[in-house]
Amino acid sequence: MSNSIYIGYQFKVEPLQPGTEILIAELGYAGFESFVETDQGVTAYIQKDEWHEDILEDIQILKSDEFEFQYTFEEIEQVNWNEEWEKNFNPIVVDDLCSVRAPFHEKPNTKYDIVIEPKMSFGTGHHETTHMMIQHILKNDFKDKAVLDMGCGTGVLAILAEMKGAKPIDAIDYDNWCYVNSLENVERNNCQHITVLEGDAKLLQNQKYDIIIANINRNILLNDMAAYVKCLKPNGLLFLSGFYNQDIQAIQEECNKHGLTYVESLERNNWVALKFVN
Repeated sequence: MSNSIYIGYQFKVEPLQPGTEILIAELGYAGFESFVETDQGVTAYIQKDEWHEDILEDIQILKSDEFEFQYTFEEIEQVNWNEEWEKNFNPIVVDDLCSVRAPFHEKPNTKYDIVIEPKMSFGTGHHETTHMMIQHILKNDFKDKAVLDMGCGTGVLAILAEMKGAKPIDAIDYDNWCYVNSLENVERNNCQHITVLEGDAKLLQNQKYDIIIANINRNILLNDMAAYVKCLKPNGLLFLSGFYNQDIQAIQEECNKHGLTYVESLERNNWVALKFVN
């Protein structure tokens, strides 16, 4: 992929948050595949083959009165992704318990230390949804639980689940880059109980899990809810994120339809992460 030609957009965003986070999410749905946050906003990359002149037409936040945007774009050959990440990827610590860092960062004094090379995958821990899902995992019992991490991105949530004693764990993503990156990060963190799979909810035939983690987006969650519930054991837990506060009602209604009971909600900058029990 390093030889691909990319189009790079430099966005200036005011106010910076939550504008930048919402923009990244919407650009991701539109086909942009790498994001480097800057002091003024974000640089977003899309392969030239996937780009078209109207690519920003469906990005709703750009039409919002609550934010101001300026942007330029240019064609770029052979982006050095590692160099980009090393310049911009800072370690994070969640609730003084879990750190997410790159190999070139110093090891912090936390109970759970996850080392990832994020490359172009979503899920460095910096995004609100990943941060809240880490919080949910930290607060709940995962020991000897069979776990599914759906839409695994970098594999960070599956890795933390294993660190908390879960086994076996399936980590699934339909994006090949995420699949490969998760395999690398699982190996990097010496995980023994994670199986990484490339695909979508069709892979969930005849599977049974104690806990399902799904950090994807509203439409996929609504579409695949029946598949999740079908493979969730009695009294099993379902953690959902990847959507906004205003989407809670639609998600809850779909969960209730399938016999799930709402337990708890976390919120950061209008993003939410919900917990349900079967």
